[in-house]
Amino acid sequence: MRTHERVLARIEADLAAGRWALGERLPAERSLADELGVSRPSVREAIRVLEAMGIVRTAVGSGPDAGATVIDRPAAGLGAAVRLHVASGTLAVRDVVETRVLLETWAARAAGARVARASAPDGADDDRAEGDGADDGVAGVLGQARALLDRMDDPALPADAFRELDATFHVLLVRLSGNALVEAIMTGLRGAIESYVARGSAALPSWERTAARLRAEHRAVLDAVAAGDGERAATAVRAHIEGFYAETGL
Repeated sequence: MRTHERVLARIEADLAAGRWALGERLPAERSLADELGVSRPSVREAIRVLEAMGIVRTAVGSGPDAGATVIDRPAAGLGAAVRLHVASGTLAVRDVVETRVLLETWAARAAGARVARASAPDGADDDRAEGDGADDGVAGVLGQARALLDRMDDPALPADAFRELDATFHVLLVRLSGNALVEAIMTGLRGAIESYVARGSAALPSWERTAARLRAEHRAVLDAVAAGDGERAATAVRAHIEGFYAETGL
């Protein structure tokens, strides 16, 4: 094991043990190097790896915000890794599509069940709000998704803006499932998804006709989730994802 990997292993163990919490700063490079008995360049390399993985954020200088601060952006490292592997040809587009189907059909079922629980008289408070505010609850995310689809109905919306909103809609759909890890994985896949969608869109005979169909399919998926019908939502999102893939000939 290389020296910086030993530093990473030690930091991982300390994070797991609760030595450092979210928002706290790691000790200075010199302190970590002395404590672990390694060189400062080894500590610096380990910190760079952690920053790329979305575990810490670094700031230069000598003020209160300087150094490495523990954060939580699990999608950061996932997104970069997936995009690079797709670009290199290691991961085929079909693999990305199948992973999307796996994640989003599960998420649609879970989201429908969650909406149904939140709508039930005896479970109205169970999923009302999670995270930092009311917008993180079921009703809030449903409202965000509806507003987003309303923006996508603009016939003058450029294709690249449509695709960006499309990607955001799918992340919101997964967020409705209430599973933070699945959302992080989906967010990490977003760059790879947007890449193949853009490539496929360029080969379409009529983007306007395809966009109209996609709008209708998005509405069908969201309506099923909002009705608490997870199975219908899962079937609709599978047809939506695989239909675009087949139409583009990717």
